[in-house]
Amino acid sequence: MTRSLSLFLLFLSSGILLAACGGSNTTSSTSTPTPTRVTLNVFAAASLTESFTEIGTAYQQQHSNVTVKFNFNGSQILEQQIANGAPADVFASADQTNMQKASNAGLVNTSQVFVKNRLVVIIPTSNPGNINSLKDLAKKGIKIDIEATAVPAGKYSRQALANLSQSPDYGSSYANEVLANVVSEEQNVKAVVQKVQLGEADAGFVYATDVTPAVADKVKIIDIPDPYNVIAQYPIAVVKSSPHPSDAQSFVDFVLSPNGQAILKKYNFIIISG
Repeated sequence: MTRSLSLFLLFLSSGILLAACGGSNTTSSTSTPTPTRVTLNVFAAASLTESFTEIGTAYQQQHSNVTVKFNFNGSQILEQQIANGAPADVFASADQTNMQKASNAGLVNTSQVFVKNRLVVIIPTSNPGNINSLKDLAKKGIKIDIEATAVPAGKYSRQALANLSQSPDYGSSYANEVLANVVSEEQNVKAVVQKVQLGEADAGFVYATDVTPAVADKVKIIDIPDPYNVIAQYPIAVVKSSPHPSDAQSFVDFVLSPNGQAILKKYNFIIISG
């Protein structure tokens, strides 16, 4: 083999090797890893149904690899489910009591209050009980639906009635007279809304935010004066057993962000920022 032919073959093989190496570098530099698919299980108080559903949609639009699944129910039920090992990433309670239970049991990280709410009384638009004021709730024969004592709204409602009983305008027996008219106790606020709008009860205690556009034409609101009302504080926390703690915290941060707070305000919650 001649010297010139040997040099030609050497240059040719070197060029092939360089091309191969160059092609490999090009491929690695332009490849983008696919984000891991994540499902976040958010356990939230029933009164957050509409607002959190919209928040979940907005969050997913910003995080295309995340699917948010909600479990809406009474806070006391959600806390018990988490305690029993139900897979949850985020817990949003309608009261501090159930969040404190979860915290004491070592189930959640440090919580933050993200929004507040207030109570109202609702009656069917047909007003079968002829209720025109809070005082009418004490009339004999009125059928009242209320949440069970363990439900945050039920606890707050009884506190508000006790407050009203301290006023000479209502009298010391007012709370007992109203509670004597209770015909049903529910496990969450949505059940009370359902019964009142169907006319199965003459009145019910719910949150102001539960009078959504879907039911606004089926019920009327009687406000509870601020001096006697109870302002509910809603805390939120990441569940310690979450397999996706960073994504769970990201969702909590979104709820606390201006965008999340704007959605909550849209649904008549009392926001804590902005």
